[in-house]
Amino acid sequence: MITPIILAGGIGSRLWPLSRPDMPKQFLPIVSDQSLFQTTAQRVKDPARFAPPVVICNAEHRFVVTRQLDEVGIVPDAIILEPEGRNTAPAAALACLHAKGNDPLLFLAADHDIQDEGAFLAAVENAEAGVQAGRLMTFGIFPDHPETGYGYIRSGQELDDAPGCFTVDRFVEKPDRATARGYLQDGGYFWNSGIFLFGPDVFLEELSGSRQDIVDHCRAAIDGQRLEQKFVWPAAGPFRQIEGDSIDYAVLEKSRRTAMVPADMCWSDVGSWRALHRQESIAGGNTLIGDALEIASTGTYIRSESRLVAAVGVSDLIVVETPDAVLVAPQDRADDIKTLVNQLDAGGRAEAAHHVTTTRPWGSFRSIGDGPGFQVKELTVLPGAQLSLQRHQHRAEHWVVTNGEADVTVNSEVSRLGVQQSVIIPQGAVHRLANPGATPLTVVEVQFGSYLGEDDIERLADDYGRIEAEEERQTSA
Repeated sequence: MITPIILAGGIGSRLWPLSRPDMPKQFLPIVSDQSLFQTTAQRVKDPARFAPPVVICNAEHRFVVTRQLDEVGIVPDAIILEPEGRNTAPAAALACLHAKGNDPLLFLAADHDIQDEGAFLAAVENAEAGVQAGRLMTFGIFPDHPETGYGYIRSGQELDDAPGCFTVDRFVEKPDRATARGYLQDGGYFWNSGIFLFGPDVFLEELSGSRQDIVDHCRAAIDGQRLEQKFVWPAAGPFRQIEGDSIDYAVLEKSRRTAMVPADMCWSDVGSWRALHRQESIAGGNTLIGDALEIASTGTYIRSESRLVAAVGVSDLIVVETPDAVLVAPQDRADDIKTLVNQLDAGGRAEAAHHVTTTRPWGSFRSIGDGPGFQVKELTVLPGAQLSLQRHQHRAEHWVVTNGEADVTVNSEVSRLGVQQSVIIPQGAVHRLANPGATPLTVVEVQFGSYLGEDDIERLADDYGRIEAEEERQTSA
């Protein structure tokens, strides 16, 4: 059995303003009605070929992962929570050390799009022969245009003991356009997909030869791990000592066991708006997503998330609208969006990292408006869910039920509220909001106070392990 390892820790800053650290691109429905993460998990769902997946992600996204897997009926073997991002080589080492036995591990980025799943499964089958021969297999994509945003692999000779698999002559960094055209004409170059298949013992042995420190720190992190249902919390102290590196740089480019399997599976890493535009463009070379309209425009990508976006007579633009930000950029500057996000972050702009709607394990909240000394939010609580028992030192709150029923705790008193009923939560009062019903509960919350930050929450009891997680973070910081 092959165990899928889904790497879901990326940020996807080049797809800002849709992708942000609090809800990055892998968890968004960018190319279909399901998120990229969900389609990745379903791609390896066949129990005859694949064991339950292991997901590696940021601790802040653990409840998004569990909810999205539940929506598509997948029960993971484990969800490994990285204390901090350290690139793919440490993540792979954690997965290898977590593995039981030496069955092959299939490493998949959670944010890739693969249109031809039959070709993907055929490539996995071919790669298995290489793994049985003791190889570290990487998947090379047949290029169909001179892409400058991908790394390339130069293939070598076909393996005698693994038909359909080839040696790797060299890895090539992202080329300029002229060089990329030459690679396309040569025919022996493939895009480096970032999909890998290998046995855990072989990978750890090769990683020990180049980065023994990663193996040692990851082993210490696994030895000191905390288990909480499906969540695996590696010890933060040892893991944070790692200097990050990728699977390619740390192992594959140095190992003599590296081999490649070609794959023609309509693959995209969904890495930029330009890549999405190339994939989704329609008549006239335009892409229109959401409530979007164009007249006499060419080569333009327009995406609307909350309102009408109209363009007249424009060419080769990217226009992306979200409730709190609008991006306009030339197609040939799509890769510079990451620089823009860094500038927003350096300026302390909340839009760099946070969406208007924030996901929580109990549901979500959406910012409606704010002003001096107040802010307004809409809370959506899932059926049977409840917020933590908590209190605030700096603010009072007023809750108004707009849909469903609410069980409200204020100090020692519990009451049930229906639509149009409300309650005041005094500053410093112990309180909790719960949904006892079978449909989502929505509440408009008005906060008043001298400080209205999300960190003004003292949790006294919580169904989702966030008290322990916060204590662990503070201890290991």
